Amino acid sequence: MNHPLVIAYHLVRTGHGWWLPNDPRGSMSKAIKSDIISELGQLHYGRKRMQPAGKEIREFYEDARGILRHPLLRFDMNARRIIADAFSEVIAVEKYTCHACAVMPDHVHLLIRKHRDSSEEMIAKLKENSAAKLMEADFAPLDHPIWPAGPGWNVFLDHPRDIRRTIGYIEKNPLPLGEDVQRWCFVVPYDNWPFHPGHSPNSPYAKALRALGQYPIVED
Repeated sequence: MNHPLVIAYHLVRTGHGWWLPNDPRGSMSKAIKSDIISELGQLHYGRKRMQPAGKEIREFYEDARGILRHPLLRFDMNARRIIADAFSEVIAVEKYTCHACAVMPDHVHLLIRKHRDSSEEMIAKLKENSAAKLMEADFAPLDHPIWPAGPGWNVFLDHPRDIRRTIGYIEKNPLPLGEDVQRWCFVVPYDNWPFHPGHSPNSPYAKALRALGQYPIVED
């Protein structure tokens, strides 16, 4: 099936130890390299269509606490501000365009517009700077990883409606915790790019949509 060109990425990253290879929700791992961790459950590659109840996930990580090499870290409000400040630095230096961000106690969400950097390069730079800033603040022992290895979950978005839907999803992440929508200085409103005012109807993206019979787009 043909798709339009990718125009943005939904980047999801958990803190170290918070998304194990045999997580009940599924994972992007293809193998469990630790015999001890393998005792927690079976590997399921990819996100499961039927997601487990929150109680099952909590019980899984309660069991994991007793066997992991490093204790599970939770980002308190100060740590979350440090992470956001580190993200802000990277976004400014690399000139990323970020349309949504939520820094949660055990994971982060970002929506970043397509850039010269790949999604893997983006998350690597964000992880590196935020881990360094947390270590500078003595958030964890020097030998304790902040983020897991690997790129995490990177969702490719290829239509403005997907971007708007994902922005809403990210903004709602804090609500179940009784928190407000997060407003970070590096997040800019979505302007319907690449169909922003003055866009060219002959841009590569417009041509790709035209080939699929989807241009001009009809707003939902």
